[in-house]
Amino acid sequence: MWANAWLRDDGFGGEVARRLSEVELPAGVSVMDAGTGGLDLAYEVMRGYDALVILDVSPQGGEPGTLYVMEPDEEAVPGGIEDGDVINPHAMDPQTVLRFVKSVGAWPGKVVVIACEPEDVSEMGWGLSERVQGAVARAVALVLETVGELQSGALAARAE
Repeated sequence: MWANAWLRDDGFGGEVARRLSEVELPAGVSVMDAGTGGLDLAYEVMRGYDALVILDVSPQGGEPGTLYVMEPDEEAVPGGIEDGDVINPHAMDPQTVLRFVKSVGAWPGKVVVIACEPEDVSEMGWGLSERVQGAVARAVALVLETVGELQSGALAARAE
């Protein structure tokens, strides 16, 4: 989960993670709020997982509160360290985390990104905008549905 609660809607992932920590999750599923500590997430992923669900905001041009589901393919993620592009451990956004885990050979079996269209991530402030706050419950349900599909192998079958 990704969150920078000081940048308003960038706290979306953290709020969804908080809500997920209040529900009973299926066996083998854990929630980590990486906040601004993406390097922590990268190291955790290196321990080995069958799948990874990342929550973040993603400005795609839609209406604030719109949820997007993206399934990055390992082959589509640019090279990591070996390509000469520096990885800044203080700026580990989801794309950089995926570059890092790919570069060290620790790609989880399946990666799903659930992102929300933000309304406000440009100015310092506290709390989600009303429309993004309204998407949190839908995102929790979508994460649980996605986890169920991952555990049943439905996403893997769809990818083949």
